[in-house]
Amino acid sequence: MYRLLITIIAFLVSGCLFAQHPVGFYSKADLNYVKANMVGNALLQQSLDGLKKETDPWLNKAVDVPTPKDAAGGYSHEKHKANYLLLFNSGILYSITGKQAYADLVGRVLLQYAKLNPGLKKHPQATSSSPGRIFWQALNDANWMVYTSMAYDMVYNGLKKSDRDIITAGAFKPEVDFITQDLKTWFNLIHNHAVWATAAVGMVGIATDNDQYIQLALKGSSGNGSTGFYALMGQLFSPDGYYTEGPYYTRYALLPFMIFANALENKFPEQHLFQYRNAILEKAVNTALQHTNTDGMFFPMNDAIKDKDYTTSEMLMALNVATKAYGVKAAYLFVAKKQGKVLLGKGGVQLAKAMAEDKAIPQWFPYTSIENTDGSNGKQGGLNILRLGKGQDLSSIIFKYTSHGLSHGHFDKLNINLFDAGKEILQDYGSARFVGVEQKYGGRYLPENGKYAVQTIAHNTVVVDETSHFKGEEKVAENFAPIKRFSALDNPNLLVASALDSNASAGIKMERTIYFLQMPNSPKLMIDLFKLSSKIQHQYDLPFHYLGQFIHANFPYQSSKNSMNTLGKKNGYQYLWKEAEASVGNATVQFSFMNGKTFYSLSSLIQDSAKLFFARSGANDPNFNLRHDPLFVIRKNASNQTFVNVLEIHGKYDPVMETSSGSNPTVEQISLIQDNQDMTIASVLINGKTLLICESRNNLDKSSQHKFELGGQRFEWTGPFAIYYNGRKISGGTY
Repeated sequence: MYRLLITIIAFLVSGCLFAQHPVGFYSKADLNYVKANMVGNALLQQSLDGLKKETDPWLNKAVDVPTPKDAAGGYSHEKHKANYLLLFNSGILYSITGKQAYADLVGRVLLQYAKLNPGLKKHPQATSSSPGRIFWQALNDANWMVYTSMAYDMVYNGLKKSDRDIITAGAFKPEVDFITQDLKTWFNLIHNHAVWATAAVGMVGIATDNDQYIQLALKGSSGNGSTGFYALMGQLFSPDGYYTEGPYYTRYALLPFMIFANALENKFPEQHLFQYRNAILEKAVNTALQHTNTDGMFFPMNDAIKDKDYTTSEMLMALNVATKAYGVKAAYLFVAKKQGKVLLGKGGVQLAKAMAEDKAIPQWFPYTSIENTDGSNGKQGGLNILRLGKGQDLSSIIFKYTSHGLSHGHFDKLNINLFDAGKEILQDYGSARFVGVEQKYGGRYLPENGKYAVQTIAHNTVVVDETSHFKGEEKVAENFAPIKRFSALDNPNLLVASALDSNASAGIKMERTIYFLQMPNSPKLMIDLFKLSSKIQHQYDLPFHYLGQFIHANFPYQSSKNSMNTLGKKNGYQYLWKEAEASVGNATVQFSFMNGKTFYSLSSLIQDSAKLFFARSGANDPNFNLRHDPLFVIRKNASNQTFVNVLEIHGKYDPVMETSSGSNPTVEQISLIQDNQDMTIASVLINGKTLLICESRNNLDKSSQHKFELGGQRFEWTGPFAIYYNGRKISGGTY
C-alpha cells in the first residue's frame, strides 16, 4: 500500500510538471484559443503556410550546428541565428498541428547544441568586454537562449525525458552559467543588453522548471532587486514609456521585455506583470509606435540604424503580446496590416480576427504631437515630437533634450530633426555601422561611429569651440540632462517646445525654442530661437544637416574648386569637407534646397558678421565607411549670441511637366526687436506681413503677464510666449 501511494504521488507530481508546458510563449489557454480560431481566417492560414514553407524542408534534413568562427555576416554567425529561428517556428508548428516531426526537429538540433556548448570558450571574433561563445558577442547568445528556450518549452511534451535532461544540462546550463557567472557584471547592467540577458536566463528557467534561474533573472545576482528584470522595467523607462536609449533600441528591447513578461504572466498570473508601473509596457509599445515616421521607420536618434521600421520581428512579437495583454487597438491594427502577417499567438489571432471582421483600420497611423519625459522619475529631460498636417502630408519635428542615453547616446543636447511627407529633411546621422555585413568590421560599430557619428558636429545643435558636448566623455554626460522650459501642444496649428542646458559646454547656458506653425494658405514654418549666454567669447557653430539638392543661395560664396580642406582637425570636424564658405554681415541670408518634389528654404538672421560653410561628410575616410551627406554651418564669434532661423516648407516641382511653383521662400526679412534678460522678440517679414515671436526669458509661469510696445501698438499676453501675425495674436487654433 505504501509503495502504491508513493507511486500515485510520483505520478501526480510528474503529471503536474507535465501539465506546466507550454507556458513560455503559449499558455494552454492561449494555445486552445489559437487552435479554435485558425480555420477560415486567410491571414492566419497565410502566416501558418509561411512558417511551414520555411520549416518543412528541414524535417528530414540535417541541420548544421557549426563550430563558432565568424563575426556577424559570416557563415557560422548567420547559421546559428537561422537555427534558433527555425527551432522557434518549429515549436509553433508543433503546438498548433501536433505533428511529432516538428518536436523531433527541435530535439534533434538542441541535442547537437548539447554536445557543442559545454566545450565552447570565448568566441574567436570577440572584441568587446562581453564576448559571446556561440556568437561574437554575448548579446547574440542571449538572443539564442530566448528563442531556443521558447522552442524547447513548446515541444517539451514531445521529447523523451532522457533527451530533455541532456538538453537542459548540455545546451542551456553552460550558457546560463556563462552569462550569470563569467559575465556577471554585464548580466547586472541597466541596459538593453541586460534586458536580453535576464529574459534569456528567465525564459530558460521557465522552460526547464528552474526557479533559481527565474529568480536570478527577476532580481539580479544580488537577489535584492537592484538589478534584474524588475529593475530594468523600473529604470529604463520614464513614467510615460520613453525608453532612455532612444527609439531604435526601444524596438530592440521590447521583444525580451514583452516575451518574458508574457511568460511570467502565464506562469505567475497573480503577479500581474502587465500592470507593473501603471502598465509601463503598454506605454512603451505605444510610445515606440509614435516614434516612427509615416513610412514606419523609427526616428534615428543615438546609435540608430536608419533601416528599421515597425515591421521588424521585434515589433511583430511586441504587437502580438501587447494585443493579448491590452486588447485590440486601432494603432495595432494599422501596423499589423502593414506587417502583412501575424505571429501565431493569442494576440496575433485577435488581430487577424479583427481585420477579418472589418474592424475599423485607420487609413493613416494615428500620429499625434507628444511630449515624453526621460529618466525613471521623469526628471531627466525629455523629448517633443511636434506634428503638423495629416496623412502623407504630415510633418514632424523631433526636439531632443533627453539624458545621454547610456552607451548608445550621442553628444547632441537640444538637437532637432525634421521629417516631411515621409522624407528625412534635417537628419541625424545615426550610427556608422553595417549590421550583418562581415566585410564592414564584422557588422560591428565602425571606428567612425565614435569619431564622427556621436560627436556634436554630426547633429543639428550648437558646437562650442569645435568641442563636443561634455568634451565627448560619456561618464560625464550621464550625470546631466537638459531642463524643459515650456511647451504647448494644444493648438494643432501652433506647436511649441523649449528647453535649456547649462552643463554640456562649461560656462555656457544654451536655450532653444522651436515653434512649428502653419497659417491659412501659407507654408509650414519652423522658427528656431537658439540663445547662448557666456561671460567670455566663444566660437559658436550651428550646423543644419539637410538632405536634398542645393538650389539657390542669396549670398555670394567661394567654392573649393581645385582642392578641399576639412572644416577642422578633431571632434568630428576632421571628417567634414569644406566645399564652400562665405563671410556675411547684417543680413537675412537664405539658401534653398529640394528634396523629392518639395522646396525647403532656411532663412537666417546674421547680426554684425558671421561665416557660413557648405560642407559634406566623408573626409579622412579611406575605407568609405561614412555617407557623403551635406550640411550648412553658421559660425559666430561672440559671448552672448541668439541664432534666429526660419525653415520654410514650400512649393512643388513637377518633373513630368517640367514646371515648378512656389519655389521661392515667402520669408523676406528677420530681425531681433528685443533680446535681453527679460524678453526675446523676433520679427519675421512674410509676404509683406509681420510675424512676431515673443518669448519671456525668465518668468515662464502660465499665468505670468507680459507686455511691450512696437510702432505705437501695445502687445500684451499671458504665459511664456505669444505669436502675432499681422497684428493679431495666434491662439486657440485661430489667427
